[in-house]
Amino acid sequence: MGRPQRRFGDGVPSADAVLDWPRGLFDALKTARVRQVSHVPDGGHARLISLCTADPELLVTTLTSEEEGVAQACGAWLGGDRSALLMQSSGVGNCINMLSMVRTCGFPFLTIVSMRGQWGEFVPWQIPMAQAVPAVLLAMGVIVQPVDRADDVAETAASCAKLAYDGGAAVAMLLGQRLIGTKGFQP
Repeated sequence: MGRPQRRFGDGVPSADAVLDWPRGLFDALKTARVRQVSHVPDGGHARLISLCTADPELLVTTLTSEEEGVAQACGAWLGGDRSALLMQSSGVGNCINMLSMVRTCGFPFLTIVSMRGQWGEFVPWQIPMAQAVPAVLLAMGVIVQPVDRADDVAETAASCAKLAYDGGAAVAMLLGQRLIGTKGFQP
C-alpha cells in the first residue's frame, strides 16, 4: 500500500457557498465603477479573480505582496480610478504599515478579505492572524464589514463601496470562512 497523495483543495462549503456569490460581488464592484483590481492569488477569491480578469474594462494586477495593493489603491485614486484590493486574512498583517498612508492621507480604500482561521480551519498558523484581523483593521481606522451568508454578499459589497468612495472611508469586507468553504488536505 502506497502513501496517500496529499492534495490541497476545497473542503465542503456551506449551503450558502453553493450560490454564485462571487458574481454578485463582481457586479457590485462594477456598479460602483471600480476600474482596478489587485490581488495576491488566493483560492477564496479564485472565481472573483477570474471574473475580473475576463472583463476587458478592468485593469487586474497580480501582486507579490498585499501591501503593494494598498499603494496601488492610493495611486489609482490619485489617478482618478476606483480600485479594490483582494487578499486573504493572513495578508492583512502585511499591510499594517501601508495602511498608515491611507489613514494619514484620507484616501478612500476598499479591500475584500477572504478569511482563514475560522470555521473548520485545520492549519494552526492561520488562526492567530484571522482572530486579530478585525481589531488590527479597526486600529488602523478601517471600517470592518463581515459577511458569512451568500445572500448578503452583493448588498454588503455595494454598501462597502459606497462607504469607501462616497463616504471617503477605508473599508474591509471580510468574507467569512463559513461562506467561502473550508480547505483541507484530501487523500
